[in-house]
Amino acid sequence: MSTATKPNHIGRKISRIRELKDMKQEALAQALGTNQQAVSIMENSETIEEEKLIEVAKALGVTVEAIKNFSEEAVLNIIGNTYHMDNSSAVHYGCTFNPLDKLIEAHEQQIKLYERLVLAEKELVQAEKEKVEYLEKLFKVK
Repeated sequence: MSTATKPNHIGRKISRIRELKDMKQEALAQALGTNQQAVSIMENSETIEEEKLIEVAKALGVTVEAIKNFSEEAVLNIIGNTYHMDNSSAVHYGCTFNPLDKLIEAHEQQIKLYERLVLAEKELVQAEKEKVEYLEKLFKVK
């Protein structure tokens, strides 16, 4: 006899979904209005009444179909297709730009703004000098 659980073992599927949701048997028992031993017995049962399955699904925050269709293989496929740990694709989940390049670009923009500010200040000082010279000439004439 094989020790592997059958693919349609509803109790085992409930157990795995509960574990994936980081929920203890006690918490599921409380949500169902029962005790931990009853949850343990249920998780070891190959079949469960439909009414009870509806209650369990609600307590786990999933649909009855999600429990019935749950498979370890599907979960592993989702994880495998979502999180790539090989070096070739890991880059695609990080920054799409070089932060150092952006920092240098921002610094260069600051320098340009500073240069424009200095130029504007020189022009303003020059205009003030010209105004002062003009006013001095006016006073000397009188």
